[in-house]
Amino acid sequence: MLKQKLLTTIEIVVTAAILTGTSLYASKSLGQSQNNPEKLVDEVWQILDRNYVDGSFNNQDWKAVRQQYLSRSYSSQQQAYTAIKEMVAKLGDRYTEFFDPQEFKELDNDLAGKLSGVGLELAENEKTKALTVVAPIEGTPAFKAGILPEDVIVKIDGQLTQGMNINDAVKRIQGSVGTKVTLTIQRGNQSQNYNLTRANIALYPVAYHTQTTVTGKIGYIRLPEFTDTSPTQMRRAIQALEKQQVQGYVLDLRSDPGGLLNASLQIASMWLKQGAIVSLVNRDKVKESYNATGHPLTDKPLVILVDGGSASASEILAGALQDDNRATLVGTKTFGKGLVQSVEPLEDGSALKLTIAKYYTPKGRDINHIGIAPDITVQLTEAQQKALVQNRTLGTLADPQYASAVADLSKLIQVGINHVNSQSGK
Repeated sequence: MLKQKLLTTIEIVVTAAILTGTSLYASKSLGQSQNNPEKLVDEVWQILDRNYVDGSFNNQDWKAVRQQYLSRSYSSQQQAYTAIKEMVAKLGDRYTEFFDPQEFKELDNDLAGKLSGVGLELAENEKTKALTVVAPIEGTPAFKAGILPEDVIVKIDGQLTQGMNINDAVKRIQGSVGTKVTLTIQRGNQSQNYNLTRANIALYPVAYHTQTTVTGKIGYIRLPEFTDTSPTQMRRAIQALEKQQVQGYVLDLRSDPGGLLNASLQIASMWLKQGAIVSLVNRDKVKESYNATGHPLTDKPLVILVDGGSASASEILAGALQDDNRATLVGTKTFGKGLVQSVEPLEDGSALKLTIAKYYTPKGRDINHIGIAPDITVQLTEAQQKALVQNRTLGTLADPQYASAVADLSKLIQVGINHVNSQSGK
């Protein structure tokens, strides 16, 4: 059975990003809607009426909107799809979208990890409306070519993106494996063409290694996305590093666009002893809190790396650990997406994605459009970012943000050692 999915990722990135969510509720059956365009239009209106986060519906008379669209005569499903997209657009929410069956099939392929493209997470800049790179996925054609977070895609194969719908842009970037696409990137005042060859995009697993420092061995863990397998992989990484007797950890969430809410909750519980992880609040101010399970895998010092590409589930995890004083955050301010979407599959193969709640950190911080500020700010220049990508030196001492994290972690480890020594009378 198709199920409604709760999403914590940033804007859909069908070029090869992850858009997944934990299954919470069975979707409503639409009965005869498959052959009844008018019923489908009304069912989408009803779903929004019951669940959309903004009870003012973008300051509109929502019942009048229903009458407007039900008064039309529909002779085909395609006419219904067009009308639904118009209706959804009235909400002015870039995270709320309708997918016709083909579009939802493509989205479902992303959910299942059947990805191909160039490997970019994209968003529409809310102020400029420019098609903006949130982050390249590690190891993909875009990543290897040196495309960076906050780059603006101004042309796709020579076609200007100004005024182009993000889904239309994504379709132009997508294509068969082995075919080419040219992206014209604006970075600051400079423009550059990137000729990329589309490829299958592997969902990279959790990676880890050790680093020997003057205060002892530390563990480095890189989490590129929150997928359904991430908790299992994270557990294995921590357990393996514990066996190697590391003294502390650096968790790298840079350019991690988010993913499964449930994955972020499980991973947070691997570090937290107790307490809240995140709270979801719907339009009726009903609050649903999620707490740690009380079974952490380690209590050793932790530093987390974040940047402008760390979004949603990454921010849930980082915010929870920062609020609990469990971890120090190093890097730059995170993306700032504090909204949660659900995907409601419909009987005819189409689907509705809608914003249903805002989320807050344990201390009640609303990070939407704000982001999470690190405890220690370490900026990277454009040249440094390029060098780290091209030389594959992320997570090494040649990486200034990682080096800063190691330095801070070493201090935390030393404090712990001094505390143990004082307790034992040494």
